[in-house]
Amino acid sequence: MTHSLPREYFEDVYGANDDPWGFETSPYEAAKYAATIAALPRARYRSGFEIGCSLGVLTERLALVCDHLIAVDTVAEIVKRAVERCGPLPHVEVRRMHLPEEFPDGRFDLIVLSEVGYYFSLPALTAVRDRLCASLEKKGHLLLVHWTPFVHDYPLTGDEVHAVFLEWAGPDGPFRHLHGYHAETYRLDLLERM
Repeated sequence: MTHSLPREYFEDVYGANDDPWGFETSPYEAAKYAATIAALPRARYRSGFEIGCSLGVLTERLALVCDHLIAVDTVAEIVKRAVERCGPLPHVEVRRMHLPEEFPDGRFDLIVLSEVGYYFSLPALTAVRDRLCASLEKKGHLLLVHWTPFVHDYPLTGDEVHAVFLEWAGPDGPFRHLHGYHAETYRLDLLERM
């Protein structure tokens, strides 16, 4: 598959099920969110950016470590639900945005790309990587978390997503790979902007 999944794909998925991936109820998701937060090396971040916030479940947890957090998703109804969930958190902005065509202004010291990279085509993911790198402050952290088993609908696998970013991690690249973790069905990699 060479094209990114369109907005309509997600509108259909959420139209058929309020929580299709069990973000609110799954013990697996809860454990993965805990591992995601535990992987962050700092207790506080000045400005965070979460791509693909869905219902805002991880967003709530990220809000605990960010002074300001921008969370985005592409589906209007889901953004509305995330706004409602994060309503008591005035330092969280939830926006409808479609990357890579749209991108927030500003610089971030934390960017989280969790369970969304494989929805992009390879050219679109490369464009997203370039924009993320440009908006990440020096010594800022980029956290990648993705399901690794093959899904026939998705343009990329989780491993392919991480490979796109890790190819920029090294002595001559803009990122330094701080650590990685492979669970049975997902992987996590933390990068630091050089």
